[in-house]
Amino acid sequence: MSTTLQQDEVAKHKQENVMLSRVAGSLYWMSRYLERAENMARLLDVNLQLLLDFGQVADEDMKEHWVPILKSAGDDEQFFELYDTANSANVTEFMTFRSENTSSIFSCVANARENARQVRDQISSEMWEVLNEAYLFIKGSDAQKVWASGNGASEFYDQIKRYSHLFQGITVSTFSRAEGFEFLQFGKYLERVDKTTRLLDIKYHLLLPKVTDVGGAVDTAQWQAVLKSTSAMEAYRRFYVADILPWKVAEFLIFEDSFPRSIIFGVQQLDEFLHLIGESPKGEYRTVGERRLGKLLNRLSFTTVDEVFQQGLHQFLKECQEEISAIGEWVYETYMYYAPVDMEAEIRFHQQQEQQQQ
Repeated sequence: MSTTLQQDEVAKHKQENVMLSRVAGSLYWMSRYLERAENMARLLDVNLQLLLDFGQVADEDMKEHWVPILKSAGDDEQFFELYDTANSANVTEFMTFRSENTSSIFSCVANARENARQVRDQISSEMWEVLNEAYLFIKGSDAQKVWASGNGASEFYDQIKRYSHLFQGITVSTFSRAEGFEFLQFGKYLERVDKTTRLLDIKYHLLLPKVTDVGGAVDTAQWQAVLKSTSAMEAYRRFYVADILPWKVAEFLIFEDSFPRSIIFGVQQLDEFLHLIGESPKGEYRTVGERRLGKLLNRLSFTTVDEVFQQGLHQFLKECQEEISAIGEWVYETYMYYAPVDMEAEIRFHQQQEQQQQ
């Protein structure tokens, strides 16, 4: 085979692999960013409602309320570079509209739309229309006008959640069940599990009440906020008719495998879709990522809430976050990242293979 033909074949093979990796990456991040926007909308809306329930709040208490949320997103340093005070108006503006903040709802929706634009030929027109409409909605919204209108903030966040739900429903109804769908779902559940661990951690570790407040009105209201942030209030009430108790909330959001926003449910879905992506038989764990995910699922399946509290809920959640992050990085590096190819080295390799076969 001539060198020119070999170069053409290598270039074609490289182009196909790069294209597949880029498509997978765009679908994965499109899904993650939209799920992140929805979770941020949930968190901000519930915390605003929580403050309204308590009426007038002192400036220092306001700071203690919002700073843990900034820290959970890793945005506290950037926030205080832009703002002097962590109050409702500043934090919600920063986490909703500021493009400088890569975790803001605006940035997440814009990034989801950009990833969708790169794979327009791979997704349905209805999926693109929803993302484009969500982007135009938040881009055209003015923070001051939102705050000026009665219950405007809550209505705004509800609309963000509706866009996410609409996108997910359309995706299930219109997207072919192929590799692309698997990356979409994997990204969604990876983001969801990560955010559920962080929501629990905000309450238990960062908003840990004083001993005298445990079981009091503030403590109970904050645990209610955790349930509302994950749309789990009604489902929790069906399982536990009694009062809202910290260990019951933690048990439900970690171990209830029938609830779609629990940690174990999300990890079960990740396990299923990673096996589909890697084309591995269900129950077999052949790759590093599959084994790591399998160990996490096994731990969640055979750990009790009493054991979690004995270890420390914060430590348990931190370990879950680290595992989820490591699994996400492995999937990206294995299936979505395509390193630059040394064309001359590739040609020499193919030539050596042909000579050995002759």
